[in-house]
Amino acid sequence: MHDVKEAATAPRGRIRAEYLGAGIAAALTLAAFLVPRIASEQWRSKLYAGSAPIFGNWLPHVGWGSVPAVAIALLVIGFGPAVAESLPWRRLLAVSWLTALAWAFALAMIDGWQRGFVARLTDGHEYLHEVPGVRDIPAMLRGFSGRILDFEPDSWTTHVSGHPPGALLFFVLLDRIGVRGGGWAGLACLVIGSSAIVAVAVTLRALGAEDRARKALPFLTIAPAAVWIAVSADAMFAGVTAWAVALLAIAIRRPRIAVGSGVLFGLGIYLSYGLVIMAVLAVAVLIAGRTTRPLLPAVLGALIVVVAFTVAGFWWLDGYHLVVQRYYQGIASERPYAYWVWANLAATVCAVGLATAGGLPSALRRPFDAAALLVTAALCAILVADLSGLSKAETERIWLPFDLWLLAATAFLPRSTARAWLFLQALGTLVLAHTILTNW
Repeated sequence: MHDVKEAATAPRGRIRAEYLGAGIAAALTLAAFLVPRIASEQWRSKLYAGSAPIFGNWLPHVGWGSVPAVAIALLVIGFGPAVAESLPWRRLLAVSWLTALAWAFALAMIDGWQRGFVARLTDGHEYLHEVPGVRDIPAMLRGFSGRILDFEPDSWTTHVSGHPPGALLFFVLLDRIGVRGGGWAGLACLVIGSSAIVAVAVTLRALGAEDRARKALPFLTIAPAAVWIAVSADAMFAGVTAWAVALLAIAIRRPRIAVGSGVLFGLGIYLSYGLVIMAVLAVAVLIAGRTTRPLLPAVLGALIVVVAFTVAGFWWLDGYHLVVQRYYQGIASERPYAYWVWANLAATVCAVGLATAGGLPSALRRPFDAAALLVTAALCAILVADLSGLSKAETERIWLPFDLWLLAATAFLPRSTARAWLFLQALGTLVLAHTILTNW
């Protein structure tokens, strides 16, 4: 049915909309890269991003991951759409996940094993730096808020202070079960983060949009976001919250599962304060499912997590208000909002690709389509985060939990042009990965 409608509308309206969407996104991204190059050195120094709008530095390079990355891209471009259309569902999910894992790992290896994988979570600003000092988990939770503000003798490092204690707790627990060091921690983030593409597909199918899921899966598999999925803690955040949404969608027909969804949503807000905005995705799922039955058990599941952390000694609102203060104690107070408020969106284009921008106009024209509802919700979440001023730079990583849902817009591209759009996605990703040495 979707194909019949697409065939009827593509010649005059749809193709123009695709090119217009991709063209606007490309112009926005080009402007975001050019403005810092032509601006004064004094202004550019306040961006704190050598390759703005991407947080990294210009450094053309190749690595042993270059050839595998190109090979994976060619395989998905050549066979992805046909495989996605014909393979049995469960096998398709497994193949997609394994391919996404391989794609993200290959992209990381362009920077090398140490720089591209192991060191990402071990530098002085990252979580693993604090893990050895956490000898008493209950004491850490009770005293967490007291160490958020900067310039104190025992202030948390940048990333630990900028998140609720759940993020640090995840890496502490990995360490306690013997999964130690940057390599293993990075692998955990990669596996959980890349599983988000499966969660997106499962959600779409649960909402009666399997055809959309199959069309989007090749794009999800070789998403540019994989540059930051390997490896960052935000990838893990994206995986946890993506499965929260997926379980909520499944709960429309199996309400008991909603408790598990709520637990994951609850865990999400203790991983990153900004993930409260994932409520927008939850609402979209309930609207698409035309029911509120899963709402109460999901809320109860989330409350279990809230009560557990509160009883342990961490009050979320205290942490949030202190984090806002810490945010403006650092470089965020100097980063110009007038640039980042639109350059953040350019960074998002780098993470989701021009194919997503191409499919976006068509998705936004279908307000009652389940996939379109999720895309619209993701876009709204991004705009809320952007306008808040609490996300200035590094959003190609920070907004991964929202970006992966925005990628569902690729389901609205015509099948006849899927390979061309996949080629554009892969080309943009490979150029970015080989010309910029990203910091995360």
